[in-house]
Amino acid sequence: MTVRHTVRRAADAEFAAPAPGYRRWDAVGESTGAVHTGFAICELDPGSSLRAHMHSFEESFYVLDGSAVLATPESSVRVVAGDYGLVPVGVPHVWRNDGDAPCRWAEMQAPVPRAQYGDDTFAVDAFDAPPPRPVNVRDPRTRRYGHIEPANMDPAKQTQDLLAVSASMRTALLVYSGITVKMMVDGELGARLSTMFMVQYDPDGIAGPHDHPFEETYLILEGRTEAVFDGERHLLEPGDIAWAGAGCVHSFTNAGPGRVRWLETQAPQPPSRHSYRFVRDWEPLRGKGAAS
Repeated sequence: MTVRHTVRRAADAEFAAPAPGYRRWDAVGESTGAVHTGFAICELDPGSSLRAHMHSFEESFYVLDGSAVLATPESSVRVVAGDYGLVPVGVPHVWRNDGDAPCRWAEMQAPVPRAQYGDDTFAVDAFDAPPPRPVNVRDPRTRRYGHIEPANMDPAKQTQDLLAVSASMRTALLVYSGITVKMMVDGELGARLSTMFMVQYDPDGIAGPHDHPFEETYLILEGRTEAVFDGERHLLEPGDIAWAGAGCVHSFTNAGPGRVRWLETQAPQPPSRHSYRFVRDWEPLRGKGAAS
């Protein structure tokens, strides 16, 4: 049977150091069988920076700890824990940490960077950028960025003040069968190749076996979940990363006792219809014979 999933444990993370003061754990990519997904955890030390560069893939991120400045020729933003954003294909950008603590972020790349083409990353000339601004979704100068807090996942706390931290349809909270979903990076933010969103399961939250015509990645942030990928059971805990390829039948159950919350990505973006194929919907037809 073809292996269409990967589970990477936080305790086994292997960080490379491609630049001084910069480390990254490439948890999902070509080596794990991904076609559309590169997913990494990045760390940038105080006083360190990444020189100006651009990619032939789409890059989105979610800040886990600390703060940093992300500059493009168009704008410069100071991102802090809970901020997220998008760097479109071919946009020059620079990361730098001018704070006093390391900055850590999760990074999603779509499609997968190719090692034989230098990981599809290209150095560019340095550029002038305006002074950094804080993320503000109502400011068109920071329109590709947003912010999310755990409270934004609580259906009982969807006040106008809380909704103001997200723009457009990203204010919507999807709630069903003990599961809460809040979109972060999608077409509303300018993404074309991937999505990024937050998922939360209540103690009774469960998603039955299903698959997709796209790849998904999950970074556990809080709590524990029992995940089943093509029949293999895994207990995922904070810091663990899992990836399900197209066609991998998977399910999730909150392993409790409290809530479980994770960051999730999809690539390519889901189609307008038939993005979920639940086993329960089709299994009753098995053995019925061909229609006359």
